[in-house]
Amino acid sequence: MSLTAAVVTLSDKGAAGEREDKSGAIIKEMLTDAGYDVKEVVLLPDEFGKIKSCLYGFADRRINLVLTTGGTGFSPRDVTPEATSAVSSRKAPGISEAIRWHSLQITGRAMLSRGVSVICDETLIVNLPGSPKAVRESLEFILPHLKHGIEILTNQTGECGGN
Repeated sequence: MSLTAAVVTLSDKGAAGEREDKSGAIIKEMLTDAGYDVKEVVLLPDEFGKIKSCLYGFADRRINLVLTTGGTGFSPRDVTPEATSAVSSRKAPGISEAIRWHSLQITGRAMLSRGVSVICDETLIVNLPGSPKAVRESLEFILPHLKHGIEILTNQTGECGGN
């Protein structure tokens, strides 16, 4: 089974060309190394409507996994979790809880992450932190387990009832 993915970086400065998108590049590299076909990498400003529209677009295209980076902190412009929740048909809280738990082993500041994980139709959307270091640490921890969940979500396990 070929899994498809997309990467969305949320950064006002990145979208304005004032900052290089290192986190998005790391995500793309790690997804490719894990066997995902990365269909698109997008850099958007921290704007609720644009984020929501982008996420719906990927779900409409039946992209299996969308990973976002950035916009999960306490800044008034950090609206990634809200936009992600707005496209949710079901929640997948265990993924974000696992990311925070793992990150708390490294830094107490992980408790400040507001990232969420949701399902939109047959697309899994996971909010990752914005820093390249935290992105790598988070993905190293969760990426090996996501394939199984996506296979169940898309009914590609080959098992009766998807269990």
